[in-house]
Amino acid sequence: MPWTRRFPAAVPVVLLAALLALLSLLVAAPAARAHEERPVTLPDGSGTVPEYRAAEPDLLVCKTDRPAFERRTAGFPEGLRQRNLTLYERCEKSGYRHLQEAVDAVDRPGMNIAILPGLYEEEPSLPQPTGECAALEAPRSSLGYQILSYEQQARCPHNQNLVAILGKTGLQIEGTGASRLDVVVDAKYQKLNAIRADASDGVYFRNFTAQRTTFNALYVLAGDGFVIDDVLTRWNDEYGFLTFASDHGLYKNCESYGNGDSGIYPGSASDINNGRGYDVPRYSIEITGCRSHHNMVGYSGTAGDSVWVHDNEFDHNMGGASMDSAFPGHPGLPQNHAKFERNLIHDNNQDYYKYVADGTCAKPPIERGYEQGVVCPQISMPPGTGIITAGGNWNLYEGNWVYGHRRAGFFLSAVPAFIRGEERWSKQADTSHHNRYADNVMGKDPSGAVRPNATDVWWDGQGRGNCWQDGPAGSTPGTLPQCGEERGTLSGGSARLVGEPVKLAQLLVCADYNVQARRLPAGCDWYGASGPERVETQAAAAVAGVLLLVGGVLWWRRLRTSRLGTAASVLGLAGLALDVAGSTVPLTATPVPACALLLLGLWWAGVGVALRATRPWLARLTLLLAGLTLLDAFDKAVLMIPWTPLSPAWTRLLPTVLWVLWAAVASARPTTPDTAEGRTEGGTEDDSPARPGPPTGPFGPAEVPAAPGAGPSSGGTS
Repeated sequence: MPWTRRFPAAVPVVLLAALLALLSLLVAAPAARAHEERPVTLPDGSGTVPEYRAAEPDLLVCKTDRPAFERRTAGFPEGLRQRNLTLYERCEKSGYRHLQEAVDAVDRPGMNIAILPGLYEEEPSLPQPTGECAALEAPRSSLGYQILSYEQQARCPHNQNLVAILGKTGLQIEGTGASRLDVVVDAKYQKLNAIRADASDGVYFRNFTAQRTTFNALYVLAGDGFVIDDVLTRWNDEYGFLTFASDHGLYKNCESYGNGDSGIYPGSASDINNGRGYDVPRYSIEITGCRSHHNMVGYSGTAGDSVWVHDNEFDHNMGGASMDSAFPGHPGLPQNHAKFERNLIHDNNQDYYKYVADGTCAKPPIERGYEQGVVCPQISMPPGTGIITAGGNWNLYEGNWVYGHRRAGFFLSAVPAFIRGEERWSKQADTSHHNRYADNVMGKDPSGAVRPNATDVWWDGQGRGNCWQDGPAGSTPGTLPQCGEERGTLSGGSARLVGEPVKLAQLLVCADYNVQARRLPAGCDWYGASGPERVETQAAAAVAGVLLLVGGVLWWRRLRTSRLGTAASVLGLAGLALDVAGSTVPLTATPVPACALLLLGLWWAGVGVALRATRPWLARLTLLLAGLTLLDAFDKAVLMIPWTPLSPAWTRLLPTVLWVLWAAVASARPTTPDTAEGRTEGGTEDDSPARPGPPTGPFGPAEVPAAPGAGPSSGGTS
């Protein structure tokens, strides 16, 4: 029976001890922020995925420059060119010049709007709000924009939106060009969103481009039923595609690039499978045939619940895909039940933090150079990673190609619930459970060419029911629970409440990022720190320095005449050197960290045996520390110890501190004659009775009166 079931009352105590010890670090980190929206309710699920309608359009949108239109359509296939010319003649007479005008003219469900080739800057919608709309009272997000209610959006639709689709049903908007680049909706960095569909069920978007916003290019909010088909989004401060609190959604054949957060973001997808296992009746959103590249991250999903992501390509971002439970205010937390299969996830190694460091991202968006490849990362994340899961449950990653990453193919870390504003103790360890990574092709592309990841798996160690396949590029920790053939089966499982201390410290340090303040955390290799600049290496070097100093003095004062003590100290010196080396990026996922622990454990074991006769209680503590350290090495290299709420790395922290203090005191005490002269060849006292010494007073040897006739005493004090 798991430890947490046998002793449920102890769980909050363990969490309190482990998590509160880290709260002081969290206070220094910025408040979690991402997409902030008015409170919304997830759809009731009664909708359906809309189908494409090939009927003639009800409404047309075009520009009046016929020569420009004819130049745009000159290279079209003849049939498509003739159709566009016919639609243009109709549009000249009865069409609209701006997409918003056509949307406003929609007066019944199920209407089709066709946008003819052209650049649509929606000039009437661009100006800043005036009058009543300039004085709306609403809370502001951490990024400065107002979080407006639906009523305020309806009253002032262009405060934030270039095109606002509010409360429409079954609306289809389609570009009539030969490609999605023939119709472009451009917000010119003057609006939060290029196109917003709010509380509009059954919307269908097809064959156009939306670009250059200060937040989202195409935004679907609180919709039951939507399709994004062959649409391109690019060059936005935050997201290319954002669908939030929606159900019955389909992305297909889409593309997104140049976005400061993610290209594709199905945030707070309808949480229809919460409480289920791996077998689910349906997914709320399907994403297929899309490519998302050259963004901060290709795909992200805070509360990206019940999303089926298959047959896509996520490449040349900082990270391929990310799911998380790290941001408050998102319905459906913690994240659960995403399914990734048959995706190409590769070469996500871009370095966009450099544009924050050099001040490029402090300029106005129009001056940053997004069109020339600049991306301004909005949040902290580990570059060079394939799929990141920061606090998700019941996710399936099967049959994907994951290759060419300079950090890790898969990255899994927990997110304590208080990060998202959940204060109940029973919820604090509710993430990073039952994630399955199986049957993926690691380190090779579909042609079979070898394209290794630096390491295949990085895991902080928290969670239960997680399992992985064997990976050619190794993992950290070096041993992982293995997936069985059937979903839900695994071997070597663990049930940790808290991640490894060094990894947790790294995550906390790296979280202290703010693009607006140009704050890049020192010591975090996500932002360019290397070698001794990394917090992990600094911590390892600091610990090694303390242990080397205390252990060296202990050997010199107490063990240098002991062959066992000397041999053990040599092993300890080697272990400390390997521990520092193992903290570096190239060696973290190798056997070096476990070898370092093995040598340190043998050091403490030898020292403990050598100290038994002279310092029995210090010897007992040293042997306890040796056992915990060897257990930690076993845990990391052979088998993660099951049913334990904390890893051995946590349990040896306090004994290590006590040992350092005790060993320092023992080494500082002066050597007495019996300890100086009574050593055997093995380095401990022999078993013969100690020779009597001079009588002592409370503060040392006392003066002894001379016998009658004797000379002056030669040694009254020592």
